[in-house]
Amino acid sequence: MGREAKKQGKLFVITAPSGAGKTSLIEAVMRDDPTLKISVSYTTRAPRKGEKDAVDYHFVDEKTFRAMRSGGEFLESAEVHGNHYGTSRRTIEEALASGRDVLLEIDVQGAAQVKRQMPHAVLIFIEPPSLAILEQRLRNRRTEQAEALSRRLADAYDELRQKKSFDGVVVNTEVDQAVEEVLQIMKKTKERS
Repeated sequence: MGREAKKQGKLFVITAPSGAGKTSLIEAVMRDDPTLKISVSYTTRAPRKGEKDAVDYHFVDEKTFRAMRSGGEFLESAEVHGNHYGTSRRTIEEALASGRDVLLEIDVQGAAQVKRQMPHAVLIFIEPPSLAILEQRLRNRRTEQAEALSRRLADAYDELRQKKSFDGVVVNTEVDQAVEEVLQIMKKTKERS
């Protein structure tokens, strides 16, 4: 008998406007499905209070980031809110080849890049209950100056218009319900393969 080929993992991409509750939702999804591997992106932005290198992000300077991008090391990369973000191609490919399902948290432009390179990736858009709630969540974070907040809100409007290109849309009105909907999308994807 020949060796049975290892089953390829699934790539799930979760995208949401800033303040839509994506981070809390992803943390809950990871608790409910610990078999998922979360991809840690590279960024040129400074760490926020409490963030740890190689846990929340790989924090690198702009020169290092540009060299990595020029070397083809990123599956996707984008400039968001004045900072650069990128996903390690090798990390994703190795995890998928080993049979691991991977969860990738990136922005809308990055999700589109991933879909072009990996058409089987499942894109999930997390939508806030309303734009007013989104704005309030951003204001409550108190992590941005007024100009940065305005830019994030403008970006959110643009991102919301692109949600129709995603495989699934989940409205994050109540976190537990949104988590269950994300897990159901993942489960259905796995059952189809």
